[in-house]
Parts: sequence; C-alpha cells; structure tokens
Amino acid sequence: MEQHRTRPRQYGPRRGTTPPLPPQAARGANGRPARPGRSGSPGGAGRGGAGVRGGAVPLRPPGVVRPSGPPLGQARRRMPNPRLTGLGGGLFCGTLMFLLGCLDDLLFGSSLTVYGVLFLPVCALTALWIRRIDLVTAPIVVPIAFSVGLLPVAESGSGLGDRLMGLFTALATQAGWLYGGTLITGLITTVRKIRLMARRSARNRPPA
Repeated sequence: MEQHRTRPRQYGPRRGTTPPLPPQAARGANGRPARPGRSGSPGGAGRGGAGVRGGAVPLRPPGVVRPSGPPLGQARRRMPNPRLTGLGGGLFCGTLMFLLGCLDDLLFGSSLTVYGVLFLPVCALTALWIRRIDLVTAPIVVPIAFSVGLLPVAESGSGLGDRLMGLFTALATQAGWLYGGTLITGLITTVRKIRLMARRSARNRPPA
C-alpha cells in the first residue's frame, strides 16, 4: 500500500498575519476593550501621529513661550505717520512756527532762544512727514517757515519799516538756529532718499 507522507504540524503565526494579543493588552486601563486608532492602544497609531502624517502642524513644545505684546512693526504703524505734499509741508511748518512764535511772545517774552529750540523739532517732523516724491521741497520750506514765525517774536516798531528791520535783525542774530534746523531737515531727507533708492534697486534686481 502507498502511504501518504504527512508533515509535522507547525506551531506559530503564519506569515502576513499579526499574532493575537493577550487579554491584558487587548483591554484598556479601565477594563474596557481598547479601540483601534486611539493613542496608547495597540491596534493603531494615536491621533497625534495621524495628524502629523496628514500635514497638520504639531503642537508647540512646552518650553517655548510666545512673546507677549505687539511687535515693533505694529507699534510703529500705530504712531501718527501723515504724508504731506510740498505745499502741505510748507503750510504745516509755517503755521506751526507762527503759533509757536505767538506762544513764545505770550509766555517767554519773545525769547529768540526758546524760538530757536522749538524750531528744531518742527524741522524734524516736516522732514519725516513729507511725501517721498516731495523730499526736495523740505529744506526749502523750512527757512521760509522760520521767517514767518519770527513776525510775532521780532522787535517791531510802529511802522512797516521798523517791522522789517526787526525781522532782518532777528534773522541775522539767530542764523545759527536757522542753519541748524535746515541741516537737520537736509540730513533726514537725504537718509530717506538713500533708503528709497536702495529699495528700488533691490526690487528691480533680478533673483539669483
């Protein structure tokens, strides 16, 4: 008789199949069966892993602290930053200097030194607030505004000739403040013009 050859029975899991889990691992910490797909369960990856695979942004590490308060750029945007034309800059500077001259006449007895000190920040504001296209006009309107503001401060007599003589005398004696304010205006406008030209060149430069 022909006898069939029998193989010994192999114990162990087949290829491609996962071995059955023990009852302790198949149950969760609260005694309920663990569901696949939850974090910490043996049947699949947690939600965090699935979120990272799907392209979601991972959570921030606990050691990283986001800085509080607005950035420096936002703080600068909240500050007043008007843009004046050439004519608007001249009117702003001349009107403000005339009002400061009247205030100097009322409070400080027409002190030319106080008037000269007040002239410097007005020059800086005019150079900062004027438009980029009208930067050349800023050093021109500043001396005119200085002369207009001297009208209530300069010593004046009864006639027109005395008033003009007092104005010319004040301009001659306070030429240092006039030159200083004009120099400040010229420096600020020059820096703004150089920055504007650098931005244009960087914008027109072809990418590497």
